[in-house]
Amino acid sequence: MKIWIDCLTPKQLLFYQILIDKIGKKHKILFTSRVYGEVSGLMKIHGYKPVIVGKFGGGTRSGKLEAAVDRMDRLIRIVERFAPDIVVSSTSPDAARIAFGLGIRHVAFSDAPHEVAIMKLTLPLTWRLLTPMAIPKEEFSKYGIDKKRIVRYNALDGAVTMKRDMGRKKSLPFLDNSKKNIVIRVEEEEASYGSRSKKTVPIIRQIVADHADQNIVILARYAAQAKNLKKLFGKRARIVTMSYDGRHLLENTDVFVGSGGTMTVESALMGVPTVSYRPIPNVIDDYLVKRRLARRGTGPENISNHIRQILRSSGDADRRRAEREVSKMEDPFDVFLRVISDPSK
Repeated sequence: MKIWIDCLTPKQLLFYQILIDKIGKKHKILFTSRVYGEVSGLMKIHGYKPVIVGKFGGGTRSGKLEAAVDRMDRLIRIVERFAPDIVVSSTSPDAARIAFGLGIRHVAFSDAPHEVAIMKLTLPLTWRLLTPMAIPKEEFSKYGIDKKRIVRYNALDGAVTMKRDMGRKKSLPFLDNSKKNIVIRVEEEEASYGSRSKKTVPIIRQIVADHADQNIVILARYAAQAKNLKKLFGKRARIVTMSYDGRHLLENTDVFVGSGGTMTVESALMGVPTVSYRPIPNVIDDYLVKRRLARRGTGPENISNHIRQILRSSGDADRRRAEREVSKMEDPFDVFLRVISDPSK
């Protein structure tokens, strides 16, 4: 079978590379991506080599639209030459539209029904949606996909990506093992679902004030974001962009403070004591908190108190809960292979 896989984000790059490693010997794969800061960084770290087509459109509506139109124009010719039997993406609007236009079945993975614009653009055109069991089908069907076309698996996507082979580990010079390493991941600002939350700066300000005796690392997503954070906190925290493998970093983290995204899920499932301040409400984050795999951060003082309590404990309880949870999860790619093996269903 010929399969075109389109990935747009760092998480998707890691996720689909694992799928390719699993099925690449039995199926012919076209793996595409785009120019996007952290995706490009991960490609260099791991040596992944997707076909790069187009670029990220930035934070404006017009920029996103222009980049999407240009990328689809370039992709059509590549995809037509490859002639795939199946298209796979994590609700890539480019992949969904091209698959629909060329009459190819589109299989989408998603654990993010809060990405409203993307859901509206892709789900009505999607043949099958694969999603974690933790998310009710209604969270997706409201965007125009029949519930019968939604297939759920007993796992979180982070349980897949956290098991990746990291290869040679790069040194992490910004960590200080003579202290506790508190890592803060700032939120996404330029995605279509981003809100440019005003929560982050007060949270960081509280943490650096209350925990000045520890090593505080702030992970920025974009160069401009890093520049602004350095102006505010450069003397009291270490500001870095993600030119490192997140799993390696998390393995050396004592407390992780995340914004409810991919690293928050990985951190929680790895058993790293995790606090999520979640500027964008999402179901997976709620699941982590309900299962006591992460703590809900409701504001600067609350988050700082969570950190204080974590630093007083051994962290063993977090690891045990995470190990139990992950041990019960299935491989989503086994579910995927069952789905594509029987097109009549």
